[in-house]
Amino acid sequence: MILIISMALIGLAALLTVIRLLRGPSAFDRLVASDVLSVITAAFMAVYSVSTGSIFFIDVAIVDVIIGFIGVVMIARFLQGVLK
Repeated sequence: MILIISMALIGLAALLTVIRLLRGPSAFDRLVASDVLSVITAAFMAVYSVSTGSIFFIDVAIVDVIIGFIGVVMIARFLQGVLK
């Protein structure tokens, strides 16, 4: 029951983040929303991993967060250079 509630709340957080990603007034708001969405995806994979008992999804979640972080840093540096 707890896992179902957790997945539902993570899904709600993802929905609200996608809305911010689409409606964000600036590029930096969209950038932060994409980073949050990456973390939400990793959280969903972690909860799914606990519910299935598979360790594979934890590894995928770690890689997802690392790639998301690198992508956000690259895009932020690009936007910083463009907006100077």
